[in-house]
Amino acid sequence: MSRFGLMAVLAGCVLLTPAYAQEKSTLKWKFEKDKSFFQKMTTTTKQNMKVGDNEVKQDQSQTFYFSWTPVKQDGDTWELKQRIEGVTMSIDIGGNKISYDSTKDTGEAANPLSEFFKALKGSEFVITLNTKDNKVTKIAGRDEFIRKMVVSNPQMQSLLDKILNEQALKDMAEPTFGAIPGYEVTKGDAKSGTWKRSSTFDLGPIGKYENTYTYTYEGKDKALDKIKVDLNLVYKAGESTAGGLPFKITSADLKSKAAGGSILFDPAKGRVEKSSTSLTVDGTLTIEIGGQSTKVALAQTQETVVDTLDANPLAPAVTPAPSTPAPGAPVPAAPAKPEVKKEETKPAAPAKTEEKKK
Repeated sequence: MSRFGLMAVLAGCVLLTPAYAQEKSTLKWKFEKDKSFFQKMTTTTKQNMKVGDNEVKQDQSQTFYFSWTPVKQDGDTWELKQRIEGVTMSIDIGGNKISYDSTKDTGEAANPLSEFFKALKGSEFVITLNTKDNKVTKIAGRDEFIRKMVVSNPQMQSLLDKILNEQALKDMAEPTFGAIPGYEVTKGDAKSGTWKRSSTFDLGPIGKYENTYTYTYEGKDKALDKIKVDLNLVYKAGESTAGGLPFKITSADLKSKAAGGSILFDPAKGRVEKSSTSLTVDGTLTIEIGGQSTKVALAQTQETVVDTLDANPLAPAVTPAPSTPAPGAPVPAAPAKPEVKKEETKPAAPAKTEEKKK
């Protein structure tokens, strides 16, 4: 390459570098009163537990369908109604399969888990969101939600009261909105191009999950903004009381690895269009059952995909009715049938008779 060609390449790099570094976008949720949007959240989990020489494998897949409806705005605060529109789940524990699909009547025999999931459909919450920091400050609907959960299994009342307290429900709802910073971000900028969020899921006797998310703006993906997600999860054993569980987790040494994912944000609509995260956790738990302690080796992988939609994916397809003319409007005449001409038939020629020989 000639020195002039090399200079041209270097000049091009100099011109492109500032544009690359200054790629910006405003990532902020937008809501419109009474205009609903829908989310489909699918989670697949593969778990392997080993106790001594015994090994139990579990595969689980579940899909939740949510609707979100902004109902009231007060300055920077929005109230949104969240409704569970449908649930599907499939669990295989050591070859024993359980499934449920609220979107259809499968006619399968009832079981405790399917009855539990069945009660979820139609549950509603009203969430109060501060759009300055995308924090959930209040959630209503908890008492009615738990009441529905314990109808088929009253002995779960004590456990659900502990693990589904108001703070836990707020922590579960917040990730939907908390990943978006609410301000302008710049690709490659250490200050505005990266942000963090921490959350704690305290599930009482089941344990506590402390999550730290690191988000990095990666620029445009066509019309959408792409955000990289890195996750660090720390699990801590639950409190001393079992809270209705037949076992107690006394200690835990679980570590997360290969944890993270991506988010696609639509700046025009002002919402997360798609997100995906994956998480691998392995380590050991010490579980006490009937006064005896047992060490359990656990390896688990989990993937979650969330899609946001304009219309309810579970709504039945509607066939448009034929339009009728307004009163007084002329009714168009039916198209005339083309006239079919009958083919003329000519009389048959008389048969020739052989002339007699004289």
